[in-house]
Amino acid sequence: MKTLVILACVILSANAFAECARNARGETVCGNGQTAGGYNKNTGTAWQSQTNQNGVHTTQTNRGGQAKTANGKGVAKGPGGTTCYRTANSHGCN
Repeated sequence: MKTLVILACVILSANAFAECARNARGETVCGNGQTAGGYNKNTGTAWQSQTNQNGVHTTQTNRGGQAKTANGKGVAKGPGGTTCYRTANSHGCN
């Protein structure tokens, strides 16, 4: 019985790590469609993204940046207080 439990744990943990991959830029990216995350060792930047039931993607970085996007439009707030936006007809920062 103990062996069966250990085997089940190994299989479940293997599936959790199977969602991560290294991309062409050297970033490790993980995701399952609802949540994603990654780390770029060259810049030291880590990020995490979640998608809500309305399809809005909320992304946060370890440096204080945050972005909310949906259908190519969104608002991003930088760690220094800069806010940038993109709509169907316009884009800019203030």
